[in-house]
Amino acid sequence: MIVDERMTAYINSLDAGNGAFLDALEQEAKRGGIPIIRREMQSFLKVLLRMKRPERILEVGTAVGFSALLMCENTPESTRITTIEKYEKRIPEARENFRRAGMESRITLLEGDAAEILKELKGSFDFIFMDAAKGQYIHFLPDVLRLLETDGVLVSDNVLQEGDIIESHFAVERRNRTIYKRMREYLYELKHDRRLLTSIVPIGDGAAVSLRMPDENDFGRGGTV
Repeated sequence: MIVDERMTAYINSLDAGNGAFLDALEQEAKRGGIPIIRREMQSFLKVLLRMKRPERILEVGTAVGFSALLMCENTPESTRITTIEKYEKRIPEARENFRRAGMESRITLLEGDAAEILKELKGSFDFIFMDAAKGQYIHFLPDVLRLLETDGVLVSDNVLQEGDIIESHFAVERRNRTIYKRMREYLYELKHDRRLLTSIVPIGDGAAVSLRMPDENDFGRGGTV
């Protein structure tokens, strides 16, 4: 745990939930061993969405559609969401959940490898939610930055790897070392790319929130306004 387990349990005990449909979908996903965003991350994401009120959202990693539906519930009806998923088993489940929730008209599900789909996407988005294979975040970043408009927000979930991110390379299980290396590189890029202003928050399994800065209004690193 990144944050003390008892503290996380207490914070989550205060949560009022997300309505009957999403609460049931969350429990169904947990019973099936399907990873969805943690309860504390759900609350954080809802606040960000209601502050930003985005019109065009891109999600990388659909799973069964829980987070896409959560974003629908916390944005204006005019908001449209494009979400990408390559796992064939999950795609029909997500589509069915969108249908059951009555959100089919607001959500476009693109099937296939995110790396390939991102290269082909046109236009721009004012909110991007990254919640896919952690080892691929660094490879997605160039196209994500191309698609993220000025003053847009990028939220990257699961970036602290249950605390492994601060461990020595040799303390990390061998099978996780590639992901570990790539995630450390990704976080470095988020914090040092002059186009972004990024805060890394130890919530859930770690989240990075990045603001796309105006090119002509870069105040510099470590300077004053």
